[in-house]
This record gives sequence, structure tokens and C-alpha cells, in this order.
Amino acid sequence: MPVFDLDAWVARSRAIDLGEIDWEGVSRHPVAPEIIRTLRYMQDIESHTIVYTRSLLATRAIADPEVATFLACWLYEETFHGLALARFLQAAGQPVGERERPRGSESFPQWLEARLTAMLSRAWPDFCAVHMMWGAINELSALTAYRRLAALANHPVLSGLLERIALDESRHFFFYYRQAERRMQRRAVARVARLIVDRFWAPVGSGVQPGAEVVFMARYLFGDDEGRAAARKVDDTIRRLPGFATVRLLEAWIERHAEAADGNGGRNGHGQQ
Repeated sequence: MPVFDLDAWVARSRAIDLGEIDWEGVSRHPVAPEIIRTLRYMQDIESHTIVYTRSLLATRAIADPEVATFLACWLYEETFHGLALARFLQAAGQPVGERERPRGSESFPQWLEARLTAMLSRAWPDFCAVHMMWGAINELSALTAYRRLAALANHPVLSGLLERIALDESRHFFFYYRQAERRMQRRAVARVARLIVDRFWAPVGSGVQPGAEVVFMARYLFGDDEGRAAARKVDDTIRRLPGFATVRLLEAWIERHAEAADGNGGRNGHGQQ
């Protein structure tokens, strides 16, 4: 297993470079309503990172020096992703409005999840393995989603912005994945992590965004042949981790939820009736 160089990783941490983004050129290219809807979803999730980090402060994760250092960089970079997406929406004439809840507040399900996570962390010394596993899945899903959106939008300014964000997400994924790989070498730890992921994992944004928005995102980004291939690649990558050789994640979620919505007469991923 390659040695992870945390110092080198931290040295590359910085706010996303927006110096070469042609903001004035955004309005010269059409942005479809589906793209705007997807960007609003992504912007809200990136801006929600502070709430997720707050729940982690009550767990064992923050006591691990490597993880604590990573989380500081991760929060900094993710925050600037949210600001960058908000700036694009503003330039496209679709400014981000105020949330119904004050930014940083928790819904009851989020509050409950945070308390259960803290309890699990106190009871199980290897809690960080689950956190790293969860992070690897979500960062790879986010990275794939950004690349799918760039391909679907075919907007020169947006594509450049999303590629910059994707580069950060790729670095985040690498940290989570290597940590998960190392921490789940013990079969018992991998077994518990797999049980929790099988029971509770859902796509990024579940519990933060309305269910209809999560389904829309899955159908829009992953509903066609290329999208399903991308979702399958996410699952294939996660299956290389100890104890996860047979896991079914993103593609299976799409089959259960997004395709079921289409079968019930819902709006499909490309905005058609």
C-alpha cells in the first residue's frame, strides 16, 4: 500500500483558483433550467459542509491528528466550492436566495443522526474507519457528479469551474480512500463498516435536500447510459476496499429510487414529461 504523505497533501491545500474564470462570459452561453437546478443543489450541499463538520467534532475522528488536519483543509476548500458555485449562479442571473432555515441549523433528522454518530464513536474505538469509508464513497460520488454535470452542460465557463472543483474532490477522495483502506485491514472492522454502509448510506444531500431533489439529481446525472456507466464505476472502485467486494451502492440506489420514480409517471432526468 503506498505511503500517504500528509505534509505534501496539506501543502497543496488552498482555496479554489478562480483567477482565469471568465465570469462576464457566463451569460453569453445558455444554461438550461436542469443545469441551474443541479447547481443550486450542489451549491447548497457544499455550503452545508460546516454543519457536517460540527457533528464530527463530537466524535473520535477529531482526536486523530491526521484526520483533524485533513478536516481543516477539507472544510476550507469545500467552503470555497460553495462560494464559487454561488458566484456562477449570480453571473448566470440566478442568484442564490436565503435558506428557509438559518444557515448552519439542523433539521431533526440531522440532529438525531449527529447524536447517534457521537454515541457510536464513543462505543466503538474504530469509528474512524466508518467515517473514512463514508467519506470515500461520498467524495467519489461528488467527483463523478461534477464531471457528469460538465459533460451534460457543455458550457465553456462552467466546465472550467467544475474541473477545478473536481480536482479538489479528487484529492479529498484520495485521502478518504487510503485511510479507509488502511483502517479496514482487520476483518471485524471491515464487517461493521460494511453493515453500517449497507444499512444507512444514501447519496450526498439526502437528509439535507428534499427527497424529490435527490431523485432528480440521480436521474439527471446518472439516468442515461453514460450516467449509469459512471455510477457503476463508482461502485467498482469502492468494491476494491476490504470487506466491500460485493457492495451495491450508487447504481443500486438509482434502481430502487430514481427508476421507480420514472415508473410512477414522474418527471425524468432531462426535464421531460
